[in-house]
Amino acid sequence: MRVEGELYFDRGVRVVIRERLTFNRLPGIIDWYGYEVWRDEEKIFWYDSQPHPNEPSLQQNHPHHKHIPPDAKHNRAPAIKMSFIVPNIPEIIQEIETLLSPK
Repeated sequence: MRVEGELYFDRGVRVVIRERLTFNRLPGIIDWYGYEVWRDEEKIFWYDSQPHPNEPSLQQNHPHHKHIPPDAKHNRAPAIKMSFIVPNIPEIIQEIETLLSPK
């Protein structure tokens, strides 16, 4: 099953959510995901589960990683809190709320 949607926040921030779920056994699991965080028309960062087995810096929580500026396409960091077995969306929401909170 594929799930897609968007969550909208203040100041033009939105999250594009894409997950592929499987229910071969219960409980269901996330088989693949992509979460893109946008501010207006600028993609500011994103998470995905595309494997990068030859990048030692990403092995801590392989294949979960976050693309971060600068050069977000090639600049990746381990995504310690992402998982295939627990919902990731609450973590993304919390991260955005922190991003939007007054400093």
